[in-house]
Amino acid sequence: MNPRLLPSVVALLLSLLQVQPAWSKEKAKVFGTLKAPAAATAREEADAWLRATGKSDEAMRSRFQEIWSEDERPVLDRLAATFSLADPEAARLLSEARDRHRPTPFDVPAILPDSSRPLFFRANLGLAYARTLEERRDYEGALAVLRLFQPQQVADPAVYFFDRAVAEHALAQKAEASRSIVGLMEDVAQVPDRYRVIALLMYQDMQDWEDKDLGDIARKMDNIERRLALARGGPRTQKLEREVISRLDELIKKLEQGGC
Repeated sequence: MNPRLLPSVVALLLSLLQVQPAWSKEKAKVFGTLKAPAAATAREEADAWLRATGKSDEAMRSRFQEIWSEDERPVLDRLAATFSLADPEAARLLSEARDRHRPTPFDVPAILPDSSRPLFFRANLGLAYARTLEERRDYEGALAVLRLFQPQQVADPAVYFFDRAVAEHALAQKAEASRSIVGLMEDVAQVPDRYRVIALLMYQDMQDWEDKDLGDIARKMDNIERRLALARGGPRTQKLEREVISRLDELIKKLEQGGC
């Protein structure tokens, strides 16, 4: 982040609980309409899903009780554990996503858009899976999954909007990231402070972005490095490389001509 932004960022953090979204122009809009279900409600839905699988034997019921007795564990994690408990494909999907020795897949796993499966299962499995991809900096893969679902379909709308914003910001998708931040700040009730802080920082950071400046080149170079680390050296990476080389050539010519 540009050092001259630090004073304003500090001010944002100090007044975090009082801050009002400066970007909002919809005076009549009702804010905070998306709420995460209570843990008890999520547990009931997970229990209903588990029973519907027909695999709810005594051992599985005992493990289910253990998962949902872990009160400090995020609801999304408990849902993912429940899905892994009874669905081998879900367990494999999440296990492979966590395995840093295994490349992340190029395509969205077939289980997620499969409409023959319950939306409750697919949406929350997809959110857990996208979060795991994002932890590995596979932002393209995470976004492809998140775009399959709507925030009102998942157990934690704040995670949905926040993860979208992080991925879009990392990919220099300014307009999309801004929309996701607006969704997080305006549409979700009880946004965790850590999400609010990082969202504000990302929003502030993007205000200084300009096309084809050194910051833009640096963001492209970072994405090239990231994609190569993910073994994504295909046409998209090559296009980014050409854009960086072209822009650097332009800057060098301007320097030689005294234009910078």
